[in-house]
Amino acid sequence: MGSHPNSHSRLTDAMRLVLRNIDRAGRPPLYLLTAQQARLFYEVSASLLDLPEPKIARVEDLHIPMRDGHLIKARLFAPIAKSEGTPLPTLVFYHGGGFTIGSIQTHNVLCRELSRIAHCAVISVDYRLAPEHRFPTATNDAWDALKWVSQSAKSLGLRPNALAIGGDSAGGTLAAVCAIHARDQGLPLSLQLLFYPGTAARQETESHRTYDKGFMLDKATVDWFFDHYIDSKDRDDWRFAPMLAERHDGLAPAWIGLAECDPLVDEGIAYADLLRMAGVPVNLEIYHGVVHGFINMGRVIPEAKHAHQDAGLALKNAFSAHI
Repeated sequence: MGSHPNSHSRLTDAMRLVLRNIDRAGRPPLYLLTAQQARLFYEVSASLLDLPEPKIARVEDLHIPMRDGHLIKARLFAPIAKSEGTPLPTLVFYHGGGFTIGSIQTHNVLCRELSRIAHCAVISVDYRLAPEHRFPTATNDAWDALKWVSQSAKSLGLRPNALAIGGDSAGGTLAAVCAIHARDQGLPLSLQLLFYPGTAARQETESHRTYDKGFMLDKATVDWFFDHYIDSKDRDDWRFAPMLAERHDGLAPAWIGLAECDPLVDEGIAYADLLRMAGVPVNLEIYHGVVHGFINMGRVIPEAKHAHQDAGLALKNAFSAHI
């Protein structure tokens, strides 16, 4: 099954050019690689389309203890030094990559940009990846990291009780799950910032059919990610598909940024609707003519910079509302 005949016509010229160049480069599809090869490939190619790295005053490597005694890495970005001025609010960020690839480095520019625009600290979490660590390790790591940041804010020179969570793609799933845990555990959050999150148990929406091939995130790649990450019997667990959580009322307000030409766009819209129906304030932005992953393409795709700006300002406003 291929993409619908007119679906490519929705792409912006710049986006179409990027996809054509990737196609011409003859890069192997991720699903033909091992997880280790795919990680290396993503690590090397991630910065090619991204903005140049913005300078930032404070960059600090952290090690966060998990429930099983393992230490995971995280990196703190802040626009001012620890010794300067008043303590900053914090965004805890989870990178995308289908729970299988991606790292602090692949999302380095995005985290710096959000820190700069929102004038907040961003802590990027290097949760453990599949297939070495299958579901629910990533979810447990994400929640353990959020709790640790909340408890350690003061010692890190950050503002206690001024926390938001965010992520893109699989990282958006982790952030949405953490928002539910946070509500259930009484941990207040200012915002959940979700770039094209996965929220459904199965890939059955119309957009999964429309954009299943030739739009960056092919169906074969999605299947490859999830086969590495989760057993089919676990797919209905809400920690994989936050849409299936028992209730969605009382969650932190959400900013949701979606790409129009993305297999995940319909489930992103459905999740926004579900939150609104439950009384959660939602700000939904759909960036037209772009594909999954566009926020890391700021060098060539102007919509990436718009999305950084929109998300950063949403964060800034959410934090200032809770002073």
